[in-house]
Amino acid sequence: MINMKWNIGNIEIKNQVVLAPMAGVSNPTYMKICEDMGVGYAITELISAEAIVRNNKKTLDMLKGIDTLNMPVAIQLFGSDPNVLATAAKIINDLYPEAIIDINMGCPVPKVAIKNESGSALLKNPQKIKEIVAAVVQAVDVPVTVKIRSGWDATSINAVSVAKVIEEAGAKAIAIHARTRSQGYSGKADWQIIKKVVDAVKIPVIGNGDILTCFDAKRMLDETGCKAVMIGRAVMGNPWLIKETVNYLEKGLLPETVSYDERIDMMEYHLQKLIQNSTEREAVLEMRGHILNYLKGLPENKEIKRFVCECKTSQEIFQVLEDYRKFLLLK
Repeated sequence: MINMKWNIGNIEIKNQVVLAPMAGVSNPTYMKICEDMGVGYAITELISAEAIVRNNKKTLDMLKGIDTLNMPVAIQLFGSDPNVLATAAKIINDLYPEAIIDINMGCPVPKVAIKNESGSALLKNPQKIKEIVAAVVQAVDVPVTVKIRSGWDATSINAVSVAKVIEEAGAKAIAIHARTRSQGYSGKADWQIIKKVVDAVKIPVIGNGDILTCFDAKRMLDETGCKAVMIGRAVMGNPWLIKETVNYLEKGLLPETVSYDERIDMMEYHLQKLIQNSTEREAVLEMRGHILNYLKGLPENKEIKRFVCECKTSQEIFQVLEDYRKFLLLK
């Protein structure tokens, strides 16, 4: 068995598999599911620093249940004002004293990157990055980490210099998505950028981009020397990928086929957990999207997707899933 432990500051992470911060996905409910699958560390979906400072209830409710997780977690903040980010980080630190603070400097979505000049837009302003990281580090007594991209576009790939600035400002780890902002989630991730960042800084680097299988995860670790791999979109509707990756990296075990029954059980469990952490209506609306992901690759799923999207209550969803289970057992 290979020892996969590593540290962010004084916080020990048990393995090299990290759940990426994904809007509408990486909430405490899904983080718990991934914890059950063995993930070593997870980061919440991006949270508005401005909304935290304004004491916005809806935003604060997004973190409901985060303190029930038994693994290291980070709460990811986005914004562009160093004082606002520092104030928000302090509020979060007081509410959730165990949580690492992560700063989003990689989100490519126009609403974040262009309208608010935060997320990946900060890559165009290293001086501001330094001010933000330094202010947040000073405001809290937990490790601060940062997520970046390789650059704004192909003509401004500056991840190495940005990573050095982030390290100098006091951050304890960097996650890098090896695509530019202009690429969004298209094209191919350039893992050589991750390796260059690893070689340039002393703090741990988490690699992100194009990890679709446990074999990709091993290859990224070997090719780049990063401390851990961050899995994002490939885990949507497929939390088993976490377990497969941990088992492959730690013990060399090959993936096993996930049965139809296991998939249906997980969808029902996911919905039950969402109901516990939100209202029935919110749980149903969110779960519809998750189920569409869970159903990918399953037989004759088109009709089931349509039925699920028409469901108004959790009971209706459970009934559709049970009917589908019976259909699958006959396959």
